[in-house]
Amino acid sequence: MKILILGAGAVGGYWGARLHQSGADVTFLLREKRAEKVRKEGLVVKSPKGDAVLPVKVVTKGSEGGPYDIVVLACKAYDLGSAIDSIAPAVGKDTTIVPMLNGHAHFATLDQTFGAARVAGGLARISGMLGPNGEILHSGASGVSFGERDGKPTRAALKELDAACKKAGIEGGINPNINQDLWDKWIMLATIAGMCASMRGTVGDIMEAEDGAAIVAETLEESRKVATAEGHAPSDTVLAGLKTMLTSKGSKAVASILGDMEKGGPAEGKQIVGDMLARARKAGIAAPNLRFAYAHLQAYEARRARGGLK
Repeated sequence: MKILILGAGAVGGYWGARLHQSGADVTFLLREKRAEKVRKEGLVVKSPKGDAVLPVKVVTKGSEGGPYDIVVLACKAYDLGSAIDSIAPAVGKDTTIVPMLNGHAHFATLDQTFGAARVAGGLARISGMLGPNGEILHSGASGVSFGERDGKPTRAALKELDAACKKAGIEGGINPNINQDLWDKWIMLATIAGMCASMRGTVGDIMEAEDGAAIVAETLEESRKVATAEGHAPSDTVLAGLKTMLTSKGSKAVASILGDMEKGGPAEGKQIVGDMLARARKAGIAAPNLRFAYAHLQAYEARRARGGLK
């Protein structure tokens, strides 16, 4: 099975590195500058589960080496348009696309471009970031989930990917209820991203505010109501776990969107918070906290577009 991974960041890079180590046929589709560095220095992984410097296969055009059996999209949600252009030449009649983007908005675009039958559901729970020299700094969780969105029997390519993940020590794999898993992650993301972005702190920092825990719980409830309206209410167990995670005193948990903002880079505000808010409005659900958080993110993008404080 030939796997193409677009991107070599914390998610695609770590996942692909472990698959490569286990013997899977993995190729990374990268921008010229990143590709040159990886070709010269290897893909560098620093992790509690073992460091590695790997001489991986790299291409800069989707037309090289394809078509592929699996194409993994491991990019930021705001890069979807350019990602589609990049992978299009790599997609053949039997290719399965596994997007690992945040939110849900990307599915409509991918379905329209490639056909829903080619697009699986996917999500990552991999903790990490890129270091100053492009190294992958893996810090904890290393799980991925993927599956059929239409409930049909799992196709052979996903079964092979699942087997490769298990061989590589990657947690998760095939999830027959991937749609619920996607919603469970999204209500968590909308809450933590909205709160960390608008309060500019970690979960632990937010808990130091007088009303921090109450505001986070309210935001989680807003997202839960949206998920329920969409037919994907989280279980009591999942909801309790999320509430504990998002309101734990002293927690260092933080949404990556805050790091993006602190570096002055683009943020996934529209895809994570804005889309959740839009669905709340469509369903007639009051979501004042999501509304405030998204306004904050929009103001950030407006300031960024004009070059900062000018």
